[in-house]
Amino acid sequence: MVKLVLVRHGESKANAANVYTGWNDVPLTKKGKQQAQEAGNRIKKLQDFYPTHIHTSVLSRAIVTANIVADVCNFLYLPITKTWRLNERHYGALRGLNKDISRKVFGAEQVLEWRRGFYSIPPKQGSPMVDRRYKFCDQHLMPRAESLYQTQVRLLPYYYDQIASRMLMGQDQLIVAHGSSLRALIKKIENINDHDIVKLEVPNAEPIVYTMDEKLNILDKKILN
Repeated sequence: MVKLVLVRHGESKANAANVYTGWNDVPLTKKGKQQAQEAGNRIKKLQDFYPTHIHTSVLSRAIVTANIVADVCNFLYLPITKTWRLNERHYGALRGLNKDISRKVFGAEQVLEWRRGFYSIPPKQGSPMVDRRYKFCDQHLMPRAESLYQTQVRLLPYYYDQIASRMLMGQDQLIVAHGSSLRALIKKIENINDHDIVKLEVPNAEPIVYTMDEKLNILDKKILN
């Protein structure tokens, strides 16, 4: 058996302000740091969880959460990989916009479809991201907006190559990422259909623990809250 633990970052300043974040790099709030500490304490109590690698995005709210969790769990010695493929879903032109205001501007039904629909793409931003963390990435792959489906497409190669491959060797893995990128991954590993994925929520800093067999079939799932 092997374990995979997923953790969404603690509360960010954008979460607290109720605005779309996406690839915007925003810090954790004080509450978010406390949530990360609590998540670490819950993971520390797990029996038979010995990860060999930590995986996170290139966005600071996930990185800081991963570092706090690693510190609490005495995992700081582990290698950590930061990849844009685990970034939050790119919210395009909605980035930085208050969610309540977006409902007034575009209508609640349209906003719900953009936020929860699997294939719906929000309005695109005018140009690709200009940020040195993406300087050496293939610029043709840099999105200007993404559906949840597109988020899944860009993260799965990393999951299969760097995470599932290790689990197939019996190595536990820890992923610290974002609400939508984790929803996209969960949809795949739990085989959730396009309709039911709308209902899935991934709260801040509540670890999700999967126990899997040697073929990565799920034997057990627990949410540590």
